[in-house]
Amino acid sequence: MSRVWDVPVDDSTRVRDVRVAAEEASACAGLGTHRTATAALVATELATNLIRHADGGHMLINLVERAHSGGPRQSVQLVSLDHGPGIPDIAVAMRDGYTTASSLGAGLGTCRRIANDFDLHSAPGRGTVAVARIDHEPPAGRTGTSPRGGPSAGGVNVPLGRAEHSGDAWSHVGDGDRLTLLLADGLGHGAKAAEASDAAVKELRGAAGLPPAEILRHLGRALRPTRGAAVAVAQLDLASGRLHFAGIGNVGARLRTGGTWKPLLSQPGIVGAQAPASVPVQRVPWQDDSLLVLHSDGLPGRWTSPEDTVLLGCDPALMAAVILRDAGSAARPVSDDTCVAVLGGGGPAARRADSTG
Repeated sequence: MSRVWDVPVDDSTRVRDVRVAAEEASACAGLGTHRTATAALVATELATNLIRHADGGHMLINLVERAHSGGPRQSVQLVSLDHGPGIPDIAVAMRDGYTTASSLGAGLGTCRRIANDFDLHSAPGRGTVAVARIDHEPPAGRTGTSPRGGPSAGGVNVPLGRAEHSGDAWSHVGDGDRLTLLLADGLGHGAKAAEASDAAVKELRGAAGLPPAEILRHLGRALRPTRGAAVAVAQLDLASGRLHFAGIGNVGARLRTGGTWKPLLSQPGIVGAQAPASVPVQRVPWQDDSLLVLHSDGLPGRWTSPEDTVLLGCDPALMAAVILRDAGSAARPVSDDTCVAVLGGGGPAARRADSTG
């Protein structure tokens, strides 16, 4: 089961806790000494900014699986969230070398340069969210945020009561012209729930070539030894420009296409325990501006769909973190394990642009 470090940052003493958590996550991911130090530096800068500019917030640190030339490897994802007041001048704040007093002198611009991926969104009165990912190797010949050419997916996961493991999980797997995104919510919460959602994620790796309904049937067999899970599967077919969606249980899904949001519906049941005999598959067009949001029932049902054009072009994990933050407040913590995953980009036009180099 993948660890999640949810560290509240409400005074300067918690900055050390964030740094230690980043080092622990780096050890779990198998990062070397240099990249571990990079993760610790970025985490410390983000946590320091929470104290100095936002009167506190919290850091989410977890491991994400990323494709590498030698096969998938785990990277450390650092997410900083606060509820305000926001950064008045992002361009100045992101200038390489710009920093605040009492920080390590890294600055957000330097964090962006040394992280493999870095993205930030800030809105006056609403706050700031930053996402950084640290891989095993430093970025080569790149400055700034990596461009989103084809489809990409990202997510955030918050355990109930800052437990070590969340009963929710998400993952995405590519297979030729298809990208499959899965979100699983293990029944209940705690270690047993995490066992079920983790089993779903592991089984997806070998079943990504199947259509969504077949994936759910496959997961039904694999999850029988567990307490079961609610699972949603979204599969983007780049060749046809269509999204295929199927879900069982209480996993929410909203699709944005052409500036309009609409829900995608799952069927009642529990994968691995009480799944329906057949699961209908919804097939919808996927455009260059399309976005899909999957979330567990830890997210309030009436969360607000994002319309900020700047945010809609950001890293999917950053969009997921903003959705999570805006659905709650500093005074209203999550009441269940909560996971949000976002899939965006990669419509037919984007695919043609990618193929031309």
